[in-house]
Amino acid sequence: MNKQLLATLGVATLLASTHAAAVDRISAVHAFPPSLIYTQSFLEFVDKVNERGEGVVQIDVRGGPEVIGLSEQPDAVRNGVVDMAYTAASFYAGTVPERDAMVASNTNAIHARENGGIDLLNEIHQEKMGTYYLGWFDSGVSYNLYTINEPRLDDDGNLSVSGMTLRSNPVYDAFFQDYLGAQPISLPTTDVYSALERNVVNATGWTQIGLKDLNWDRFLNYRIDPDFFSTDMGVILNLDSWNALSEEAREILQEVAIEHERASAERFEVLATEQLEELEADGMQVFRLEGEAGERFSEAAREATWERMRRQMERHPMGLEHYDELIEKFNDL
Repeated sequence: MNKQLLATLGVATLLASTHAAAVDRISAVHAFPPSLIYTQSFLEFVDKVNERGEGVVQIDVRGGPEVIGLSEQPDAVRNGVVDMAYTAASFYAGTVPERDAMVASNTNAIHARENGGIDLLNEIHQEKMGTYYLGWFDSGVSYNLYTINEPRLDDDGNLSVSGMTLRSNPVYDAFFQDYLGAQPISLPTTDVYSALERNVVNATGWTQIGLKDLNWDRFLNYRIDPDFFSTDMGVILNLDSWNALSEEAREILQEVAIEHERASAERFEVLATEQLEELEADGMQVFRLEGEAGERFSEAAREATWERMRRQMERHPMGLEHYDELIEKFNDL
């Protein structure tokens, strides 16, 4: 065999070896700072993928809102600026209004995965947004209203928002405005601490987990019960980036995501109870809407969310396709 042929074969072998050893790399961002427990959950998922996907697929985390603003991250994924984001679906509600199914849900990712609800959301994400919905993480955690000042009731026993400067973001708006009659101030999570400190706002909604991570408990003295809503944190990928991955890489990502859906839902259910008890032990007082007033409060949160989803879906060419199916699959308990 001549030297030129040997050299050619050697180069071909090297190229084949290099191609076989190629690792799919995914760039990722997360909505909240690393100190927040939700971000820590996502980073645990990343570690699991990188361990199981060694030599096949790796997630490279670029950072959080300091890299790309939390409300800009969904479009950054959609446009291919980054491949992946761990974000609240509420940040792209105008594009995928069906995400309200998670917000209004009385279930969690475990049930919604088993009954096909998450697969349905994935189909909708692909069609409407050009993204692949990998998983609904940290699900089943409810929200409460938290206030600096003692809440008051109106003459009918309902919560009064008179004198309440209520911070909001897209997930709360329909409920706060349509039912409570509030004119809330829209602020991103990263600005709420200083707003509470300066008394720009004196009330906010937040989940039952993570208030201490944000240090908002330094200012907030009351928790209003009953709770409402459900968290809608999840992972989306640019659809072209997803399709470009090897089959093995896609299998690893989906497998780990489904495992993390279950693990995080189970862990956060316990953690929510523990953290609420911890806040009460530290002096937070519970202001409970009793009887029919509490029932009206809870029902209004669900109805406002489903109605918002319906109105937004009607403006899309797909119309109300999947509306009834989403209600069925995300109210499965």
